[in-house]
Amino acid sequence: MSAIAKGLKRRGRLMAQAVSPPRKTLDAIPTQRPVARKPAPTSDYVAPIAPRLVASPVFVLSSVRSGSTLLRVLLNSHTRIRAPHEMHLRTVHVRMSRDFTADAMKELALDRDELEHVLWDRVLHLELSRSGKDVIVDKTPPNTLIWPRLERCWPEAKFVLLLRHPGAVIQSLTNRRAEPNHEAIRAEVLSYAEKLEEARQSLPGAHVITYEDLTAEPERVTRGLCEYIGVPWESGMLDYGKQNHGTFKPKLGDWSKEIKSGRIQAARQADPTAELPPRLAEIAKAWGYPV
Repeated sequence: MSAIAKGLKRRGRLMAQAVSPPRKTLDAIPTQRPVARKPAPTSDYVAPIAPRLVASPVFVLSSVRSGSTLLRVLLNSHTRIRAPHEMHLRTVHVRMSRDFTADAMKELALDRDELEHVLWDRVLHLELSRSGKDVIVDKTPPNTLIWPRLERCWPEAKFVLLLRHPGAVIQSLTNRRAEPNHEAIRAEVLSYAEKLEEARQSLPGAHVITYEDLTAEPERVTRGLCEYIGVPWESGMLDYGKQNHGTFKPKLGDWSKEIKSGRIQAARQADPTAELPPRLAEIAKAWGYPV
């Protein structure tokens, strides 16, 4: 009877295993997808400014199609100034992926904005160190749209405001695009013009130049720039074609045959018969342009 009972018990166990799905080893079990978490509530904590590796970078604020690439290569031709391609720092972000990450960073006197600022600063410092120079200039036009944050990130930063007649900017954008949306182009130029005018009114220490003057009198304008930045002027700046400025690519600056020529060329003037939207006309007049 004992043997029969053991046999029945064993057969029952085997039958149960036969009709059950196969068991998986731990190594075969797929990783569970994390359960979606609700975003952590926004903290009111504002981190203090951390020490900067680059204390006083130079930022060129301008609209698109305003000659900022020409200004970049002129400055980059100086033996002490590194002006690389557009770096687009404002699109470089950090992500706190867990709900306790913000608390951990707070213990280190950091919040998300300051973490991004530390990262931006490190990028500038790395580029400056690689170049062997001691002054760095970032000339990314969209920086104009976030200039207050740049000022908060680098309280000792220097700002160069590069202006161009809004009508000429509209004309340049229109000529550049295959199927131009005229309303969208005017709105884009206005958004840059508004922030530039805001910076002009709010940054009394900024150095203001125009694209028209830069191309007409490059020596005078670059001398003033060097004095503002704090370096001696060098005649080699005007012959930028003899220097290596990297490749000219879309999204990283101007890539036209004019900039690749290595020569400073006269600025195309605005169409005197073209009518500007009222607000753009008002800003252009404030900048000293005829409208």
